[in-house]
Amino acid sequence: MKYKLKMEIKAKKSLGQNFLKSKKVLISMIKTGEVSSEDIVLEIGPGKGALTEKLLLTGAKIIAVEKDNRLIEPLKEKFAKEISSGQLKIIHDDILDLDLSFLKANNYKLIANIPYYITGLILRKFLSGKIQPKKIVILVQKEIADRIIARDGKESLLSLSIKAYGKPRKIIKVGKENFSPKPKVDSAILLVDNISKDFFEGISEKLFFEIIKDGFAHKRKVLISNLKDFFKKQIKSAKKTPGDIFSEAKITLKARAEDLKLEDWKNLLVSLNN
Repeated sequence: MKYKLKMEIKAKKSLGQNFLKSKKVLISMIKTGEVSSEDIVLEIGPGKGALTEKLLLTGAKIIAVEKDNRLIEPLKEKFAKEISSGQLKIIHDDILDLDLSFLKANNYKLIANIPYYITGLILRKFLSGKIQPKKIVILVQKEIADRIIARDGKESLLSLSIKAYGKPRKIIKVGKENFSPKPKVDSAILLVDNISKDFFEGISEKLFFEIIKDGFAHKRKVLISNLKDFFKKQIKSAKKTPGDIFSEAKITLKARAEDLKLEDWKNLLVSLNN
């Protein structure tokens, strides 16, 4: 009875907790991640252990990071056997502060139902860091998933920031009724696959993010106008103009930031350095 009461702990709004209760969605996440007994899976925010339980059934080794101290002991009690065998490790920490040096790059998968308010921070930490996962499978707000995949055909600062590191796909919509407590918005399973830094071969990762940030600074303006100050700082040759760079990159002077695909931004930087 004591254990049961512990697992009835209410979700903390301050931690963005919405516990996933749909077995169908849990199984879909695991299938999307192609989890097998050969895998190491990092789970962020195991909560009451619903996803953890399904992940363990695959035979994979699970590392679960939980910030909420109220859930640590119930999780340890529930999964005592798996912890004892070494299949499961529970870490009491904030994932944003956690040193990931115990992991190896491209040797693990990140699968989690994360708090919505740290979605951007999570993606940045795991995509731009040195210890990238092989795959990321997370639940995000449906609107965010649609922006990341550029469902309307228009790119954004967010979509380009993800696509520079991997291939994002929206798997399925997940209705708000699949969570407890029920959030105000619908969610979606987001997969980011083929994760690497190969895109940055031949260009500066730092300059890429500078140029797209400046490019989206004023959405109503044409891109070349937004990049005026960027080019002023970066163009080394007095003979080269922003118009020349756009021409070499085969981008029209009337283009707006949202019109450019990922490779177009790379072509701008390559042209800038030629």
